[in-house]
Amino acid sequence: MLAADLIRAQDIDVLGLFFETPFFTAQRAVKSALSMDLPLMVVDITKRHLEIVRHPKNGYGGNMNPCIDCHALMFRIAGEMLKQERADFIITGEVLGQRPMSQNKQSLRKVASESGYGDLLLRPLSAKLLPLTMPEEKGWVNRKLLMDLQGRTRKPQMEMAGQLNFHDYPSPAGGCLLTEKVFARRLKDLFSQGKDTEIREIELLKLGRHFRLAPFEKIVVGRNKQENEAILALSKEKDHILTSANGPGPVVLALGDFTDSSMAIAASITASYSDVGEGNTTTVKIKRGEVERLLMSTAMSKGEFVCYML
Repeated sequence: MLAADLIRAQDIDVLGLFFETPFFTAQRAVKSALSMDLPLMVVDITKRHLEIVRHPKNGYGGNMNPCIDCHALMFRIAGEMLKQERADFIITGEVLGQRPMSQNKQSLRKVASESGYGDLLLRPLSAKLLPLTMPEEKGWVNRKLLMDLQGRTRKPQMEMAGQLNFHDYPSPAGGCLLTEKVFARRLKDLFSQGKDTEIREIELLKLGRHFRLAPFEKIVVGRNKQENEAILALSKEKDHILTSANGPGPVVLALGDFTDSSMAIAASITASYSDVGEGNTTTVKIKRGEVERLLMSTAMSKGEFVCYML
């Protein structure tokens, strides 16, 4: 928001871009763009992004976040869009040193180089601390009116936001699921299956409790009504759906071709997370497509299943 405002203050039109994947959505960006009357285009980059999440040239951050490769990809796609949008250069809100691994000088240089559009990539908030870019050299942008921010503190940015009446802006942390420990562990498990990843499988990682019962047998257990409905919406005819037939309980989605022993464990988990009560027996309904069957199962201590949990 601040970078866009700095450039617009020089009487330059700015088009906001948000690159969307299952790991980060545009909801927050849309709200921010509306608040400052910034035209915004949302571009789905899922297919290309998944490739770098699986095989990042520059490795991961703390979890499954390939930040350097991710940033380079975004700027590459922005560069590819320059001609069709009749734009001359790219800006970003990055600040030198704000993130110690992905926004130090070396990383910023690497991102610019690997994007293929480094000469056209301008970082207005830290421009005075970075090498000249083509927009500055050619006089499209007045370098003197840009900033020299650096470091992890965001106090200068917050002061700028206050002066510009930007009061509703995103919090400094969060936004990318790849940086979250539990989600990253689930995604790593999904990738370990060695098959093409369905988008709905990634969406399921955001929901419920996950249990890996065998190499190709996994269940997702809803935690509330909203999650139960979302899990059902993501199910397919080939999946098994387990529910308690004797009262409230979770929707359990079983992914894979389950053996009888694994299905028995899945039914037990279904019973154990229902309202039947530990030690009590209940009927679990198992549905696959149009076929339904019933299985008697006993609710057990949830601790019995920790070894399967992702």
